[in-house]
Amino acid sequence: MDPVVRTPSDLAGPLVRRLLRSPSRPPVGPEALAGLVSWLGPAPSATADDVHRTAADLVHLAAERHAAPTAELAPVVDVLARTLLAVAEVDVTDADAVRMGPQDYARRLRGAVQGADRALSPDAAWFHDALLVSVCLHLVHHLVRRSPYLQRQLPQQAGRIARLVDLNDAEAATRQSERLPEDVEFEEEYARWVARRHGWLTIVGVDFPNAPDRWPLEETYLSLEAEERSGGVDGDPDEQRTVLLADRALEDHERVLLRGVAGSGKTTLVQWLAVAAAREGSRVPFVLPVRRFAREGFPAPDDFLHAMRHPLADRAPEGWVVRTLLAGRALLLVDGIDEAPEKTRGELRDRLRRLLRIFSGNGCLVTSRPSAVEDGWLAADGLAEEGFVELSLAPMSRDRVTRFIRDWHSAARLDEQSRRPGPRDRGTLDEYEQRLLHSVRIYRELRQLATNPLMCGLICALNRDRSGSLPSGRKELYDAALEMLLQRRDPERDVLYADDVQLQQSTRERLLQKLAHAMLEEGVSELSRERAVGILDAALPAMPAARAQGDGEEIFRHLLHRTGLLRERSGDSVDFVHRTFQDYLAAKEIVARGAFPMLVDHAHRAEWEEVIRMAAAHARPEECARFLERLLAAAPGLPRPQVNHRRLMAAACLEHVTELDPVTQQLVHERTKNLVRPTTELAARGLGWVGPIVLELLPDPGQVADDRQALLLAITATRVKDDAAIDYLARLRTRAALPVRAELARGWRHFDTERYAREIIAQLDPGGLYFPVSDSAELAALRELGGRPRVQVAGVMRAEELLAGLIPEQLTHLWLAAELTDTDVSWLSRFPRLRVLRVNPRLPRVRNVPSGVEITA
Repeated sequence: MDPVVRTPSDLAGPLVRRLLRSPSRPPVGPEALAGLVSWLGPAPSATADDVHRTAADLVHLAAERHAAPTAELAPVVDVLARTLLAVAEVDVTDADAVRMGPQDYARRLRGAVQGADRALSPDAAWFHDALLVSVCLHLVHHLVRRSPYLQRQLPQQAGRIARLVDLNDAEAATRQSERLPEDVEFEEEYARWVARRHGWLTIVGVDFPNAPDRWPLEETYLSLEAEERSGGVDGDPDEQRTVLLADRALEDHERVLLRGVAGSGKTTLVQWLAVAAAREGSRVPFVLPVRRFAREGFPAPDDFLHAMRHPLADRAPEGWVVRTLLAGRALLLVDGIDEAPEKTRGELRDRLRRLLRIFSGNGCLVTSRPSAVEDGWLAADGLAEEGFVELSLAPMSRDRVTRFIRDWHSAARLDEQSRRPGPRDRGTLDEYEQRLLHSVRIYRELRQLATNPLMCGLICALNRDRSGSLPSGRKELYDAALEMLLQRRDPERDVLYADDVQLQQSTRERLLQKLAHAMLEEGVSELSRERAVGILDAALPAMPAARAQGDGEEIFRHLLHRTGLLRERSGDSVDFVHRTFQDYLAAKEIVARGAFPMLVDHAHRAEWEEVIRMAAAHARPEECARFLERLLAAAPGLPRPQVNHRRLMAAACLEHVTELDPVTQQLVHERTKNLVRPTTELAARGLGWVGPIVLELLPDPGQVADDRQALLLAITATRVKDDAAIDYLARLRTRAALPVRAELARGWRHFDTERYAREIIAQLDPGGLYFPVSDSAELAALRELGGRPRVQVAGVMRAEELLAGLIPEQLTHLWLAAELTDTDVSWLSRFPRLRVLRVNPRLPRVRNVPSGVEITA
C-alpha cells in the first residue's frame, strides 16, 4: 500500500467545500467551526446524509488512485462520515485548525470519535487515517482561502499549507496525454485576454494633441540588450560578458533574474514575453506583478489568477493552473521583486524556489531594480540550483537611442497623418527629430539621460512640446514633464470640459504628491481605490479651491482620467504609470512637509535612493545643508555598512543640488573620502551610483604604484558614467597591466564615443588586448583609429556592420561576446589574417566557420 494517500485539490476541494457554508461576508476574526458547518444552524444547506455522501465521494476518489481495501470501502465511508460530523462537535476555531495543521487536526477529530474504526481491518484503518489527513489538508486550505483575517494573522501557517497543497497535487496528479476539453477552451480564452491586455504600450508624450493614449506593442517594441557575466570578475581580462537580446533570454535560459534600473523596460519586456507566449501557444504566461501580493506572500498556484486580479479568475476550471504547471507549460513572469518590502523578499524567493522545485520544467522570469536584491541573492538558499541565471538590462546604446527616437517620431507622424492629412505637421516632426538626434549626440547631459526607454520617451515628448528647447538635468526634465502632463495635456488635446473639475497644475500636483507620499510611507506601489479616495478626502479641507470642485471620489476620478500619471488596476486599485514619477512626487511632498528626518531614517535602504536624491534637489539651500549634515552624522545602533551607505547618499546628493554652502560641501568630502577607497572589485563596482563626486574623493592615479589598486580605481571611475571620468581615467591609460587596460577598454560604452576613443582607446597598448565595440558608432571610431588586431563584438550587430567596420588587414582575433543577427559566419573568409574566433559558450553555435580559423570558448 502507498505510504500516504493524496487526493488532488481540483477534485477534492469541491467535495470538502460541501462541508462548510459559504460566508455572507469576509470573516473579520476567528470563527468556531461548529458554526460554519453546512448541516447545522438556522438554515442548513446539507444534512447528515449529505455528509455521508461526501465521505463516499472522497473515499472512492482516493481508492481510484491508491491501493485500497476494496472489500471494506463501505465501512471506511461510514467511519469517515462519523469523523467529519465531529467537525461540529470539537471546540475548535478556524484559526486553531490552521495553527494545528492537517495532521494534528486530523488527530483531534479522530479523538472525538474514539473506537469508530474498531471494526476495520488494520489496512482499512490506515487507509481511513491517511485519507482523513488529506481531507483535513484541503479543509484548512479552504479555511485560509475564505478568510482574509487568517491570511493576515497567520501568514507562515497559511504559506505552509499552500505549499503542502502544491506538493500534494504534484504527487497526486499524473500528466495527461490529452488536456481536458474545459482546460483547452479556457486556455484559448485566457490567451486572447493576455494578448489584448498586454498588447498595448503607452508612448510617453505621443498623446499630444488628440492622439490615442496607447499604441500596439508589436509596432513600438524596441528590443533591448541584456548582459550576463560568467567565467571571471571585472579585473579578469578574460571575463565572459555575454550580450543577448533581452526578449530572447528565455530561449537560451529557462529561468532568469533580470535586473534593470527604473524605466529600463523591464515591465515592457514582461508584456512582450507574455503576448508572444500567448500567441504561440507553447507556454501559458502568468504575469505576476509583485506589488499585487507583496504583503500576502507569493500566491499558491490556485490563487495565481486572483493574485493578478484577473477578470476570468472565477471562471477558470478547478485546478487548471496546477495542471498547467504539472505539464511544464507555464511561463511565470514575476515582475518587480523590488516592489515587495525588503524584509519579505527572501521569503518570496524561497516560496518561488519551492514552487519551481515541485513543478519542474516551467519557465520563469523575475525582474528587479539592481539594488533591490543584493549580489549573490540567487545563490543564497539554493535559488541558483533551480536553474536561474542573472542578466542585467544594458543601457541603450547609441544605435538603440537613435532607433527609439526615430520610432517615436514615426508613431507621432502616423498619428498626425491620421488626424491632419498633409505635409505641414510631418515636416515639423521631421525637423524636431533631426534636431533631437543632433542634440543627443553632442550634449553630454542629454546623452547621460537618454539611456533607457522611459527617459528617451520623455525627452522626445518634451523636445516636441517645447519646440526643440530641452532641459538638461534630471530634475528639470521631470519638472517640464509634469508641466506638460498636468497643465498642457488636456488643452492641447482639445479636452477642456471632460468633467466638472477644473484644477490648476499646482493643485493637481499637490494632490498627486499626497498619493505618492502615502505609497512611500506605507511601502506599497499601489493603493486601493478606497484608500486613495480617503487620502484625498483628508487633504481637501486644507485646499479650498480643490474642495469646491468636488469630494474625494470626484477628485480621484479627475486625477485618474485627466493627468496621464495614474492608471487603474482591475477597477479596485491605482498606481503611477511609472515608479519614477511616484518617487519624484513623494520627494516633493516630503520637502513640502519638512519631513527630512523620515528620509534620514530610511537613507540606508536602496529603494529610497531616488527619493532622497530628488528631495535634495527640491530642498532650499538651508534645508538641504541640514539634511546632508543629518545624513553624515553618527547613528548609534545602526550597523556600520548602513551608516556608510547614508554618508555615501549625502555625497550622491551633491550631483543634484543647485546651491549649497561650501562648509557643507567640505563636510561631505571629509566624512566620505575614506569610504571611497575600495579594497575589492565588488566594492569598486558598487561606488559608481554615487556619481561624479566619487572622482574628487578617489586617490590620484599618478600616485598609485600598485597595479591591483590601479585596477580598483579604474573599475570605480568607469562606472561613474560622467565624461568628467575620462580626465581621471586618462591618467591610467599608460599602465602596462592587462587587467587595467581591459577595464579601461570595457568602459568605452559609458562615455562619449569619439572623445573616449581619442583620449583612452587610442592610447592603450594593444598587446594581448581585445578592444570591445558595442555599436556602430564605436565600430566606426575604432576604424578611424586604424583598427586593432583583437576585437570583441560586445553588442548585438549585423554581419554587414562588422564587414563595413572591421579592417581586414588588421584583424587576427575576433571575440563574439554578443548575439549576431545570423549565426552564419562564412563572411569571415574576407579577413585573411584572422586566426582565432572566440565565441562565448552562452551564445548560439556559429555555422560555416572558414577553414584555418580556430574556434575557442
